[in-house]
Amino acid sequence: MTLTLYIHPLASFCHKVLIGLYENATPFETAIVDFADPGSAASLFDQWPVGKIPVLRDSARDQTVPETSIIIDYLQAHYPGPLRLLPDDPDAMLQVRLWDRFYDLYVSVPMQKIVTDRLRPAGASDPHGVAEARATLDMAYSMIETQLQGKSWACGEDFSMADCAALPALFFGHIVQPFAPDQTRLAAYLERLLARPSVARVIAEAQPWFTYFPYHDAMPARFRAAKP
Repeated sequence: MTLTLYIHPLASFCHKVLIGLYENATPFETAIVDFADPGSAASLFDQWPVGKIPVLRDSARDQTVPETSIIIDYLQAHYPGPLRLLPDDPDAMLQVRLWDRFYDLYVSVPMQKIVTDRLRPAGASDPHGVAEARATLDMAYSMIETQLQGKSWACGEDFSMADCAALPALFFGHIVQPFAPDQTRLAAYLERLLARPSVARVIAEAQPWFTYFPYHDAMPARFRAAKP
């Protein structure tokens, strides 16, 4: 297999790239990284010493491609499929890149702050940082609610890289910081994302791992994995 994607099934940023791959039925294999296993982790660090996932390895072109947006860009350039996740029109492309970054930086990052704080040992929590993260999510939700007016997807009527970023951000985000009752466009957008076959596949593959999610008990029952 030419393409290998280093992932962990519970990692939200990995979900972003998986959606892009599944949208275009791009052939690839996964290498699950267990950071608790030095040997497994070493296979990732050999490719990308930063140690962040996902990382794409393209053996045919002898290329290692890190960072989610760069991976999706790379796939479109070298392994294009029927769906262009980055539009050709320059202005439309800028909007997709903007909202891709928005979901990563202002939804995914604060969501992860809230999640990881729950994993801190007793006495080492960061309530101020968590409060800031929740405020950032509220701000982001409000902006997204406005952005979605008259749109089916993040930037219009075409599914794009911004939607790949939106799904994991909003899926985990709405669990740790629920949407406001009047954010109906935002809630409906998440449901449209969840109904998309590529997204449904990602969620189904991740579901056995959800029991390890620190906010597992707050997950909607339809997604909650049974505890062993």
